[in-house]
Amino acid sequence: MGEPLLTSREIEALIPHRWPFLLVDRIDEEDEAAGRIVGRKAVSGGEWYFAGHFPGMPVMPGVIQVEALAQTMAVYVARREGFGDRLGLFAGIEECRFKRVVKPGDVLRLEVTMVKLGRRFGRGRGIASVDGEVSCEAVLSFVIPDASVLR
Repeated sequence: MGEPLLTSREIEALIPHRWPFLLVDRIDEEDEAAGRIVGRKAVSGGEWYFAGHFPGMPVMPGVIQVEALAQTMAVYVARREGFGDRLGLFAGIEECRFKRVVKPGDVLRLEVTMVKLGRRFGRGRGIASVDGEVSCEAVLSFVIPDASVLR
């Protein structure tokens, strides 16, 4: 792994998530023409969710993998003109499949390709993988509500 395109500090400047719920360590690639972004999450044994999922047999929850993909998509969207100061909220998770266990020591590759990006709605296909093996894939949708909804 070379130098990241974006570090965790730069990611924090784009999306509102913070430790312990910031699930993207770095962004390695972005191709605006293709609507594609690739991030990474190094999974350590100290992650907060391993204390209960499962004691003595730590497994990264599938929903956490989905959230990591969503945060990667949020970084992509935040870097587009007109979106940087707007907050997107989950609208749907479709075609979600879990195919591989993710455990401490794994490095999760988070790739999202946008299918649609409108002013108030977006959808992307996400694939999380470890060493080239798909661990999770899903189609993720979000909405950007009026500011009044979040007050």
